[in-house]
Amino acid sequence: MSTIAPNGHSSNTEINNIYTATSVAEIRASLTELSHRENSITTRLHTLLTTQKDLARTLSRLDLARAHLGSQALATRSISNGMLGTASRTASRISSAVRTLDREQAAVKSTLDVVEQVAELKACVLGVNGSMGAPQDWETAASYLQRAREIPESVIEGAFAEEVVPTAEVPDSPRVTLEVASEGLCGLFLREFEKAAREGDGGRVTRFFKLFPLIGRKEVGLDAYGRYVCSGVAGRARQNMNNRGQQQQEVGMFYAGALTKLFEHIAQIVDGHEPLVERHYGVGSMTKVVERIQMEADVQGGIILDTWAEERRVGRKLTDVKSYPFNFLMQSFLPSSKSSATPRSGSPAPGRRSEAEDETVDMKEINALLNESALMLGRWTLYTRFLASKTTTTQDPHLLHIPTFITDSTLASKISTHLTDPFNTMSTFFFRRSVEKAFQLDESPAPSLSLSPSKPIPANVQPPFITSAVDDVMYIVNQVLQRVLSTGQKNVVASVVPSIGRVLGSDFFGMVQRRMRDESYPKAAIQGVLPPEGVIVQFLVLMNNLDVATEYVGRIVGSSLGGGVALADRFPFGNEAVAVEKALRNLEGGFKGKTDELLAEATEVMLKQVLRPRSRPVMIEAFRDVDYLTPSDCERENEEADAMEDDVPKRFERGWQSFTLPIKRILTASNYTRLLTALVSHLARMLEKRLWASLPGRISPLGAVKLERDVSGIVNVACRGGGYELREIFARCVQVVLVVGMEEDEWEEVSGLEGAELERVSGVRWRLDAGDRRRARGLLVGR
Repeated sequence: MSTIAPNGHSSNTEINNIYTATSVAEIRASLTELSHRENSITTRLHTLLTTQKDLARTLSRLDLARAHLGSQALATRSISNGMLGTASRTASRISSAVRTLDREQAAVKSTLDVVEQVAELKACVLGVNGSMGAPQDWETAASYLQRAREIPESVIEGAFAEEVVPTAEVPDSPRVTLEVASEGLCGLFLREFEKAAREGDGGRVTRFFKLFPLIGRKEVGLDAYGRYVCSGVAGRARQNMNNRGQQQQEVGMFYAGALTKLFEHIAQIVDGHEPLVERHYGVGSMTKVVERIQMEADVQGGIILDTWAEERRVGRKLTDVKSYPFNFLMQSFLPSSKSSATPRSGSPAPGRRSEAEDETVDMKEINALLNESALMLGRWTLYTRFLASKTTTTQDPHLLHIPTFITDSTLASKISTHLTDPFNTMSTFFFRRSVEKAFQLDESPAPSLSLSPSKPIPANVQPPFITSAVDDVMYIVNQVLQRVLSTGQKNVVASVVPSIGRVLGSDFFGMVQRRMRDESYPKAAIQGVLPPEGVIVQFLVLMNNLDVATEYVGRIVGSSLGGGVALADRFPFGNEAVAVEKALRNLEGGFKGKTDELLAEATEVMLKQVLRPRSRPVMIEAFRDVDYLTPSDCERENEEADAMEDDVPKRFERGWQSFTLPIKRILTASNYTRLLTALVSHLARMLEKRLWASLPGRISPLGAVKLERDVSGIVNVACRGGGYELREIFARCVQVVLVVGMEEDEWEEVSGLEGAELERVSGVRWRLDAGDRRRARGLLVGR
């Protein structure tokens, strides 16, 4: 037999089971399963039979609904064909008639419009002809022409106008009549405008200037107005140049003042005339006048710059500057050079050119020339910004750009050749020569300083203890940088600021580096003996030079970026302010990178040549005759024990301060922190080495307490005046002592732990690994 599976297919599984059954139990199990399946199938069949009636009823309702729907469809089709068809055809005829009527009305309206426009045209033609006759009413004639210009060209040139408009008094076609009248009025207005301009009659100038747009001659009016304004600019500029005298020449800023007055006069003209021009000629019309004014500015500004360059002998000074040899700097970097800082009043070193021989270029003249150039460049920046704001169409100041009529102007070209290029070259020379001069006249406070606490520092020598060259050079850095930024020229910044960085990184930094290496290197003449005190002091002063110079440069750059006038106001075009800020940041970062590297080397030199040799005896003396193997049944009095337990920290403090405090009073705070950090790191290594090497099996439980106090005292003395990070350097030493001093039950609790679990239980961030901790525990006696 076979069974029906749930999916409707027959299954012979049970039959096979019956046939393959080997026992009565298996046969009964198969029969039970077949009985369950039979019951399930019977139930499903019964359910289907009970729902068959509902399905039949639903199908009957659908048939009935289909019959009703068919009758409704027939009725609807009958209505559409009978009633709505006639209405639709009637509506179509009405719509067609309405459209025809609309077309006819539009044609009539168009004809009426043409008739009205032709009538208006005829009135304008007769009005222009009448006004230009005996009355000579130019404003009325211009207004008639303006009205005629509003009539479409197709009407003016149409056959209807050609037929209707001409009269006996005006026989020509409307187009010819209007063109002739416009040309005649344009010539008349131009003559009257120029006459009024020559006579200085501002009222008549304005009167005729306003009439050009009415007759369709805006370009002629703007051009005439531009010539009129330019004549005033030229006259004022010539007057300014002719007024120069001996007194003004002596001031040294005459030409900068003349250029400033030229730009200010143009700005006043543009500001004052812009409302009139744009009211009658439309928004943006002032740009045409400005372009015309710029042509006159090219001429007058070029005259000022040419005269300035000739009278100031800029070309000759550039030649002298470019050929200056910088003898002092060049000879200072020669391998055989062994000169030292000389007093300001001292004589030059043997074999070198004298100071007078080096003064082939007058620095005062160069400085005055740079000041005047910077002022003119700054005025040029303000002028271009003003014109850009007047001619741009955007309201976003970040999208401001220099107009092409300025960038392509001859004045912009002369600004570049007469001002920008010489300014860049002379600024670099001025700064480098100032650095050279500062080192020629350098003075050091080292002779007044001493490492001996018994020798006080003179009252007239104040910290920070640096040579005079640092103050002199940093003053010039600030002066040159502020002068460069005052120009408002990104190209100037892009040229001069990197040059300042190069001179600082090569000449200033190189001079300090050479002196540290060749003149003040703290190396002992005899093995085992400390270097001479004077050499150490001079080396420390040179370290201060680097630190203070770095700080000064950072403050100067910070002041330039955030103080006074914002960079965005000085450099308004595009992303110029971002580029300038980047150049200043690069100057600061580049110089700091070099000085930090050299200070790190100098710190290592001090550590190797001076501090390490002094720290070893101090450590040995501090732990001299110290015994941590005190028996647990010690019977010494508590007073005697208290008197002895601070011996190690006190001896260490005396020795430590004997060589660190004299250095601390000479070095700057940051230099001393740098040196102290390196020294403390060395001390921590020495202390840890001593713990491992000298105390294995030599510490009793009471001795561990004393050892903890001694190490803590040493750490307190060494880190005094420093930050918490110094104490972190002693973490391994402190943890060694911590393990040694643990109680047995405490040690047993943590000895088997590792990682985060160990830190959680002990509350300590361990620097010692498991092996180091076991080794530290082994320092106890009996381990």
